[in-house]
Amino acid sequence: MRVKRSILGMAGVCAMLSAAAFTTGSAQAAVPSGQAAAASRVLVAPAAPAAAQSASLVAAASPGISPWAASGHVSPGGSYGCASGNLCTLVWDPTTSDWKIFYLNACHRYSVSNWDGNGFYFDAQTGGVTSYLYGSNGGELSHFQPGGGQVGVNWSPVYSIKNC
Repeated sequence: MRVKRSILGMAGVCAMLSAAAFTTGSAQAAVPSGQAAAASRVLVAPAAPAAAQSASLVAAASPGISPWAASGHVSPGGSYGCASGNLCTLVWDPTTSDWKIFYLNACHRYSVSNWDGNGFYFDAQTGGVTSYLYGSNGGELSHFQPGGGQVGVNWSPVYSIKNC
């Protein structure tokens, strides 16, 4: 069992090193474990929102999601990966002054908390799925399908996301 884990660990390290060799610039956020780095689309995070304030100036809380989803952080202008099969969302995190990325790859209706202001999503899902954004009363705000680039969205009215 120990040998099997060591081999899997080495394979993961090799995949990460291979992905790093093919990207330019400094990656600010690693692809979460369990995601195929080689199959990731490398994107550039947008600049900080114009209204962004440091956490020391406001009572801030980090964006959250339930059920749990893998997440990471990327600095404004930094690069990040979004693996095939994921709906990747970028939400400004005032506690760290950078973008928090959630990698939604399991089919769920996710409840979001502290998702305020403008952000982005990149839909790299497969299989012709439709994703939905819902408001406070549970009503549909919008829906979309994979394709295109990073799409801007106002997260403030969004209370949940269904990625399938």
